[in-house]
Amino acid sequence: MRLLLDLGNTRLKWALREGAQWHEQGAVGWNDEVVLALHEAWRHLPIPRDVFGASVVDSEREAQIAAVVSTCFDRSTTWLRTPAEACGVRNAYPEPGRLGVDRFLGMVAARAEGWAPCVLAGVGTALTLDALDAEGRHLGGLIAPGPQLMQQSLLGATVRVLVDRPGTVLEAADNTPDAVASGCWQAAAALVERFVAHMSGPLGGAPQLILGGGDAASLAPLIAHPSRLSQDSVLRGLSVWSDAHTPVEQAL
Repeated sequence: MRLLLDLGNTRLKWALREGAQWHEQGAVGWNDEVVLALHEAWRHLPIPRDVFGASVVDSEREAQIAAVVSTCFDRSTTWLRTPAEACGVRNAYPEPGRLGVDRFLGMVAARAEGWAPCVLAGVGTALTLDALDAEGRHLGGLIAPGPQLMQQSLLGATVRVLVDRPGTVLEAADNTPDAVASGCWQAAAALVERFVAHMSGPLGGAPQLILGGGDAASLAPLIAHPSRLSQDSVLRGLSVWSDAHTPVEQAL
């Protein structure tokens, strides 16, 4: 049994997995009492054989979570750092470690589940886009602010753009709250559509579009291209990677 950890920008997600079965899963936001929440969530879990983590946060938070793992289970945490190639996926970055491990694991999950060729869009704090061909080659990608961050940045940088309520996404708005929300969400949708269209040639035709992240379900209806929602892609990719990097004798 393995404990898998996904340390994202806004929260930590975890799952206990054995073979192909997910036994327990949970999440805690970084604004919450993370240590207390994990102790409470993990105190009745069976002790995992291994603990694997993927992180896009700072080393201090990684160390904090590793300490909780050690206290609860007497296990060390193996952190995956983005490689040049693993699990049939080849990283396009000349400096492999500069590609976010969350993006890499999303591609690992997509390839393992037979979704390539595809475009993967992560819709959260950031909007990330990556193209993966049928052979597992990463063809590069884009990073932009996510739609919610776009709104926060706009409101924080302007004096007269004021909103007194959450906006509704419309094709054309007649008030500021709706105009801000509509502009930011429609901009994100347009960027996804443009990237999919641009990558259709290199990918050999219209690729599958896979949307993940906390705001994926909200963005999906705004995108003209058909899409598939993907949950927990980092944990699923981490599971594939951990299967490939656990010695056979240990797995038995």
